[in-house]
Amino acid sequence: MTSSVPPFKLRPPDQPPHILTRPRLLRRLDASTEPVVVVSAPAGAGKTVLLTEWSRSLGTRGACAWLSLDAYDNAPGRLWAGILRALQNVRPELPVRHDSGEWTLDAWLEEILPSLVTGLHGQGPLALILDGVESITDVDAVRSLTDFLARLPQGFRVILSTRHVPGGPVPTLRAHGVIAELDQHDLAFNPEEAQAVLTDLLASAPAPDTARALYEATEGWAAALCIMGRSLARSSDDADTADNLARGRRAVSEYLATEVLYRLTTEQRRFLLRTSVLDELSAGPCQALAGDRAGVLLRELARTVQLLVPVAADPSAYRRHRALSALLSDLLGSEGPETAVSLHRSAARWYSRRGETTAAVRHWVRGGDESAAVASILADWEQAISAGRSREVAQWLELLPPRTVAADARLCVVAAMTALSGGVPETAGRWLDVVGLREQGAETVGEGSTVSDAAAVARAVACWLQGEVLTGDRLAESAVAGTLPLTSWRALAGTARGTALLWTSRYGEAEVLLAEATRDGHAAGSSLALVRALGLRAVCALLAGRHERARMLSDEAHAAAAAAGLERHFVAASAYIARAGLLLDEGRADEAERTLAAAEAALADSFRTGSEPQMQALYHATRARLARAWQNADAAREAREAAERAADRCESPGALTDLIGRVGEDTVVPLAVPGLQELSLGEHRVLRALSGPLTLREIASEFYVSHNTVKTQVRAIFRKLGAHDRSGAVARARERGML
Repeated sequence: MTSSVPPFKLRPPDQPPHILTRPRLLRRLDASTEPVVVVSAPAGAGKTVLLTEWSRSLGTRGACAWLSLDAYDNAPGRLWAGILRALQNVRPELPVRHDSGEWTLDAWLEEILPSLVTGLHGQGPLALILDGVESITDVDAVRSLTDFLARLPQGFRVILSTRHVPGGPVPTLRAHGVIAELDQHDLAFNPEEAQAVLTDLLASAPAPDTARALYEATEGWAAALCIMGRSLARSSDDADTADNLARGRRAVSEYLATEVLYRLTTEQRRFLLRTSVLDELSAGPCQALAGDRAGVLLRELARTVQLLVPVAADPSAYRRHRALSALLSDLLGSEGPETAVSLHRSAARWYSRRGETTAAVRHWVRGGDESAAVASILADWEQAISAGRSREVAQWLELLPPRTVAADARLCVVAAMTALSGGVPETAGRWLDVVGLREQGAETVGEGSTVSDAAAVARAVACWLQGEVLTGDRLAESAVAGTLPLTSWRALAGTARGTALLWTSRYGEAEVLLAEATRDGHAAGSSLALVRALGLRAVCALLAGRHERARMLSDEAHAAAAAAGLERHFVAASAYIARAGLLLDEGRADEAERTLAAAEAALADSFRTGSEPQMQALYHATRARLARAWQNADAAREAREAAERAADRCESPGALTDLIGRVGEDTVVPLAVPGLQELSLGEHRVLRALSGPLTLREIASEFYVSHNTVKTQVRAIFRKLGAHDRSGAVARARERGML
């Protein structure tokens, strides 16, 4: 085995003019006690500079051997010739023969490894730094290094520096707890360190905005930070600054191209270029753009090019470092705009097929196909809004140019519904004003509604959110007539009308419309409308004194909200408040307090925007009742005053006037005096069905309610009619002229 090793490989390289001293990392290296240390980060992260500085501080704690590795060392014989020469450079007495011919596995296992471990034992502290371990890929070379690392003698440490995510022996050593690691996140400069480097390069502290911009652009990557800082140091005025920053960005791209991109295979470079239009890299969309081997290439590059960073929410997905994104964008642009357009549209089609509308719209817009972006939004918005995902729909609309949204009456309706779902009726009103100025024709928006009818529903909903119940009642009456049953538009229109009737104390009429809205919301799959309608029905039943029915409807509303993830949406507030009222009537103040806390969380946006003053007033009135139950007069007075202020914002306080007036009369006052044991409208409907041949499950399906709801109503019918079975209930009802 030859022992000829170039001397320059046996010592750390010279430091750059501006040494990037890293006290934070030096302390970590000093504090580590593990026999193996791995420093793994991309090119230009400062690995070699860090270890050079650390090696020079080791004098008081032992000797340090250094070996810089490259492709020439990618064979076991040359690798070990270098390692042994480096060790003997600091320990000349090391009794290992390394010039006895070609390396063989037998010689390694029987002679070299045993004599090396024996020779190092008891010789005092010694560290071996291997810089550039990514160059060692030969199977026998890696295996021999693994053998050595597993048998390190006491007091001997090995520091491995690599551009790749380490493989080979590292996972095993990690499992045994004998390895310390520094990765790209550790080596990245934090903002304070970056500020110090820039101050050193510029000879004065940079402006805060400049420092922040450079840090965000470089993400603390040492090479880019230094290149940009040196470019900025040449500036004498603002014009020079802009030119030099542009020059610095080009220099960073050139560094990346030389140190990273041009070292990859043609297939790997093609992959990175074609997927450069994606914001996140995962196997599916990458395969759509770069072929079937994209998943394999992504995993390879994530390991070898550490400028692909795992996404926290999905470890199988990656994002590019900003500097790498800029380089790839420039290279893709040099191929002409048609290439990028084609790739964006291919990505948009892939995301559209999988229902990932945000990404699809973004790529349609970037690919210059606004009509396809609009089509994606119009196809998916209603389902998203119905599930309470208004922020998502708002994102889609923001991706379009404002003129595109304003020019399309359908998109204006979508924007209005998005604002309403977010509890911002004023914004919705502005979009609906734009709808009125656009030519609408016979185009539909959502399921089965023309633009004009949909806009009428939206205006009615906006009225209820603004507390304008009388105006809302008039608008909602015509909106109900203009919409088809079993659609979300009819559910919303019915809910709007039912809301107006509820707050004007017309509880029976409100229940009928809200029951139909429940049916329509259930049939249309509109969780938002369903939860809202059930919650309002619970409030309606509570105010009408039908406590058992209020409890049943409140439970249903809670179950629907939980199933749809709408527990903190304002539509769930009415169910919470109704339940709190029931709990107070039962003397369960502790539970009522917890339930009102949930109502407060659901109404957080409403309190902020001032929307839906009626529900706010009901919340505060119930809070006043709770305070009186705790005998806290001051808190009760404050809550009652808050209820009065909210009621004052209503077009017509209606039922709230009497309710708030009675809050302070007793310690705990029922919200209404229970009526006689008459059947509710829903119970009447079930009673009529009981006289026919349908089973309870079939009745539930017929009325679009749950089986448990029907069973609860049947038990209430039996109790109120004094019957014990179905036939007895029907007979009693006929005796009383109810059938």
